Amino acid sequence: MFVSVVIPTFNRLPILEKCLLALERQALTSDIERYEIVVVDDGSTDGTPEWLKNESVRFPHVRLIEQEHGGPAEGRNRGVENSKGDVIVFIDSDLVVTSSFLASHARSLRRRWLYKGDHLCFTYGAVVNTSNFENPCSEPHKLRDLSFAYFATGNVAIDKKVLEQSGLFDTGFRLYGWEDLELGERLRMMGVELIRCPKAVGYHWHPAFSIEQIPDLIRIEKERAKMGLVFYRKHPTLRVRFIIQFTWMHFLLWEIITLGGVINERSIRPLCKWLIQYGHNGIAMELLRLPLNRLGVRELFKQAALSGFR
Repeated sequence: MFVSVVIPTFNRLPILEKCLLALERQALTSDIERYEIVVVDDGSTDGTPEWLKNESVRFPHVRLIEQEHGGPAEGRNRGVENSKGDVIVFIDSDLVVTSSFLASHARSLRRRWLYKGDHLCFTYGAVVNTSNFENPCSEPHKLRDLSFAYFATGNVAIDKKVLEQSGLFDTGFRLYGWEDLELGERLRMMGVELIRCPKAVGYHWHPAFSIEQIPDLIRIEKERAKMGLVFYRKHPTLRVRFIIQFTWMHFLLWEIITLGGVINERSIRPLCKWLIQYGHNGIAMELLRLPLNRLGVRELFKQAALSGFR
């Protein structure tokens, strides 16, 4: 098995270094003949391409592909098109993996291929969220790390031919969100099976929540709403409505939970500041998710009304 790890990146140089170092330290088994790391730089302005070229000796498995800023869907497609392997592993550039990461994906894939007699499956590894930059892999597994997404590109492995048959990622998803789950819907319709692979662990780093992040988080929710409609237009099913929360049940749920907007990003700010002051950044972020969810659902309905779409 020849594995190509495809990583789109945009202005994430400090954590990208940790990501690539972890991938260079893989303990391989007989399931993997060789592997490569295809880094697609999506028009970074932090010096990522130049740094990678200068550090090529440290990262012998890395091949750099450059593109103008076009988003992760375009970046992943370009990575697949330039890959040489027969298996594609997708991770994000802020994911730090364990030494058995690739071997675990390869072992689970090969076992399922032999059992089923075809390659219509993909493995989905475990993702642990952490804000510990110095030692991300020290973070314990938490209940909120569980994901019920069908196909999320933070940590998956799939046969390249199966992926190509699906049509790859839709580059119409140029803003934040949904491009991987939309591909997942097409894979589901092809009969491609999800195989959980908990031993393929990746630690997803992001900075600890701070009040200064709120405007950007609001922007992301609005972008997710716009891309959610793109998702639903392609797959106008009840399943997708529930995935993107485009139902009156979700609308009413978040109105009730936030007391009709009384609990919002402004009113909750003092409590979030107090929690952050005492080191409870995670709890502050979970509280903020309440008004953010309301904002996102309301934006989704607003965009649908503006486009005459129901």
